[in-house]
Amino acid sequence: MKILRLAPPFFVSFLYPLILNAQEPTVTQDDATITYPASYFEQYNLLSVSDMLDRIPGINVARQGNLNSSSGPGSSQGSDRRGLGLGGDQVLINGRRITGKENEGNSQLSRIPANQVERIEIIRGTSGDLDVRGATQVINIVLLEAQSRSSLAYEINTDHYHDGKIKPGLKLSLSGRSGNFDYLISGETEPRWEYRKGYEESILANGKPNDTVSRKQITDQQPTVFSTNLGYQFSDNDIAHFNLQYNENDAPFTQERVITNLLTSPAIKDLQFENINNNSDFWEAGGDYEHTFQSGSRWKNLFILNRKEDDRLRERFDRNTDNVKNLFLETYNKYEEKIFRTSYSTDLNLTQDLELGIERAQTTLNSNLKLGLLTGGSESNRFGGLTAVNDSNANVEEIRYEAFAVHNWIINSSMSLESTLIIEESTITQSGDVIQERDFDFVRPKLDYRFDITPTLQFRATIEKDVAQLSFNDFTANTPPSNDDDQNTFAGNPDIRQEQSWRYDINLEYRFNNDNGVINTNLFYHDLEDLIDRINVSTPTVIQSANGNIGKGKRYGGSVDTSLRLNTLNLPQLLITSRVELVDSSVRDPFLDINRPLQWNGKGIYQYGFRYDMSGRNINYGLNISGSFDGDQMIYDIDKIEDYYRDDFIIAFLEVQGWGGLIYRFEATNIHEQYRCRIRSRYVNGTIASGRLDEIEDSCSHAGEKYAIKIRGTF
Repeated sequence: MKILRLAPPFFVSFLYPLILNAQEPTVTQDDATITYPASYFEQYNLLSVSDMLDRIPGINVARQGNLNSSSGPGSSQGSDRRGLGLGGDQVLINGRRITGKENEGNSQLSRIPANQVERIEIIRGTSGDLDVRGATQVINIVLLEAQSRSSLAYEINTDHYHDGKIKPGLKLSLSGRSGNFDYLISGETEPRWEYRKGYEESILANGKPNDTVSRKQITDQQPTVFSTNLGYQFSDNDIAHFNLQYNENDAPFTQERVITNLLTSPAIKDLQFENINNNSDFWEAGGDYEHTFQSGSRWKNLFILNRKEDDRLRERFDRNTDNVKNLFLETYNKYEEKIFRTSYSTDLNLTQDLELGIERAQTTLNSNLKLGLLTGGSESNRFGGLTAVNDSNANVEEIRYEAFAVHNWIINSSMSLESTLIIEESTITQSGDVIQERDFDFVRPKLDYRFDITPTLQFRATIEKDVAQLSFNDFTANTPPSNDDDQNTFAGNPDIRQEQSWRYDINLEYRFNNDNGVINTNLFYHDLEDLIDRINVSTPTVIQSANGNIGKGKRYGGSVDTSLRLNTLNLPQLLITSRVELVDSSVRDPFLDINRPLQWNGKGIYQYGFRYDMSGRNINYGLNISGSFDGDQMIYDIDKIEDYYRDDFIIAFLEVQGWGGLIYRFEATNIHEQYRCRIRSRYVNGTIASGRLDEIEDSCSHAGEKYAIKIRGTF
């Protein structure tokens, strides 16, 4: 299958900066903050904060951070991070971090109307006044301070898919202020329909055709999200917030397979049908209370409670034998987290401040798995009328205590150093199939140094010890993450430990004159320990693997991000963005005993696109393309090796402000159908090291193009 690749325009990253002459932009010298007042955006007639950010050069750097250096093995970033963390979301609302892991500031950007915004700040320095520490840049959305304001934003959309299916969507958000009370209430339902067609060819080791598989998969998913963010200012010194989010993300799934056996003459076709009921619910509640003393010191308390439940039932039927059921696989996972934190911040002098705090987190997982097969053994109603093959359950609980100290030192007008020390202790208790208790302790230092060489050129260097949160699903038997028709479940590993990493990062950012753009370069190196990968847990009768710790490794690379407004070419409304990231890695494979890249590491990614605003005509349009460099998208398992590759992801859009002041947006996604492919090599009579190659499967699939019409407005 031919894969479409659109080579990234490297001239965007390296040529245009050469034709721009640098001058000092308007940057406040005390905290290196770039401010965009609401008047900056008046020419665009925008509706939401997300629209406003899209017009700021360099916002791609601020919104994504150094993804290559902050993600990957040993990392505790994202909504699955260890506890609340000092980092997290890099978006603040009125200087405050929304207390949540799923319900954070970044998720609110499309819900806050533009007419509620006083200014947007891009904070490039460090400060004890920030609720987020150690972020490359922080976006602060400052809302109007009017005693009374209110705005209702809405979006109606219709998506048309390549199989002719039409699905509607709706978003509503009410935001405002009444006296000392701030509120943001929103709800949305968004279609995620997918009709995926795929084809697979299997060839035996001797080159003889084995079989073919034709697939048709339908996922009827329409997530519904309700969230609310409330704040109340009791006095000049006391403020409290409460946040709530509820997600319903059911994803019923059906699949039809036609397997053609080419080893017989004539070829024999086996028709299979699968039905998967997948019910998923999530809720999260968070809140905080902050008191500011007359001295300026702050005392802050916060909590987060969340719970996610996934109930999945997969059944397979053989159409050739009157729809006889031959597979029953039921899994249930309930994941809960409770986090409480208190901290005290104070200024030591005019140039130094200190924050001390304690956090307690309780994380639990209740998991059950039932696997039934048509083996001719005794039948059970608990296993869908089939023979019980696997009946496992696990209860996992981690109680973790964390003490932290953050010292911020403004060395001079150009340099700052932020030092962090985290000491944590935790106990993991398991019951069910395995009963045991284990204790862990970690010391996690971090240094963040920043040097404003000039008001336009900033250097940043960080050194950090990080510890990743364990996936408790790895403790017990569960469903495999990849689609493999020959593997229904994979084994658990109750002895798995947390991944750890030392992360070294240097960053250089340059801002051009007159808001012309930003170029940001980054280099990173990760020294990894207790890497989690597939290990051998075979029994005398069964060859099988599970996730486990395989030892040390390394990951390194760099990236260049650019965002340029072409004033020099008399195209001030044309904003071009690009990102090029190159990555490499190395680890010792536990099966082959060779050095190889990390699982899914890849060689890097590229992203580029443009947005052109025709302000006089109230029209804007653009194109965004993203892809990955081929190679090293590999999975090594005990009896198979998989190599993945895919087309570029493409989205084009056109927006017009028309009747009633509404915004009409047309989107075209993946008009080239975006194939994703996999080559899988299977081994028998042993592992990939000791067995023999049995067959090679070459498969590709695509979900087709999607067209959408969206209508947005505010009251």
